[in-house]
Formats: sequence, C-alpha cells, structure tokens
Amino acid sequence: MNDPIGDMLTRIRNAQMRGKTVVDTPASKQRARVLDVLVDEGYIRGYEAKTGANGHPAFEIGLKYYEGTPVIRELKRVSKPGRRVYMGVEDIPQVRQGLGVSIVSTSKGVMSDAAARSANVGGEVLCTVF
Repeated sequence: MNDPIGDMLTRIRNAQMRGKTVVDTPASKQRARVLDVLVDEGYIRGYEAKTGANGHPAFEIGLKYYEGTPVIRELKRVSKPGRRVYMGVEDIPQVRQGLGVSIVSTSKGVMSDAAARSANVGGEVLCTVF
C-alpha cells in the first residue's frame, strides 16, 4: 500500500456513504495521530486498537452521525505520496472560513491547523475535513 492515510480516509468515506457505525483499518502510529485529531475536533466518536481478522493490529473507528447524516461532510487528502504539500505557519489554509479543519504533520506532531498556528509551526498538510 503506497498511501496508508489516503486508504484510511477512503475507508471512512465509504463507510459513511453506506451508513455504517464502525469501520476497521490497519493500525499504524501515523493513522493513530490523525485519528486523535479527528476525535479532538469531534468528527468521529473514537477508535480502539484491536487485532484484525488476519492477526495484524487494526483500529476500529466509531463514526459519528447527527440526525442520520454523517458529521464529516467532506474528507480530502491534500498531500499525497507523489506530491507532498508543505506550508509555513502563515500559509496553512482555513477550511470553509474556519468551520473545517486541516490536519498538519509538524515537527511537534500531528495537529489541527489552529493548534499549528498557536504553536507557530508549519509542516505537511495531510488532509482537510469539513
């Protein structure tokens, strides 16, 4: 698999289109950090580590709905393996005038765009969520 973060985001999008309450994805530290930001910002209910069907570690992600519609309306991958997107702290985009969140991988860890601005660090923009 070339893009594990993109794979996880696609699994979340597909599960929400089908109305699923949980979705499984292979586990990694980077995925866990992205999921931590999604939990902190209130886009998913939570996640827990477990063992997958083939014995490999996996995460079970609890998706969040409000009145039957998914809380995550839009989930886009920005930086891809073929084209990395790095931005300074002043260039980190605001998603939908601040209603959404950009997830940024910085030297101080993976964090939301607001946290990166307050910590005054830039980095690789992984994805945007609205």
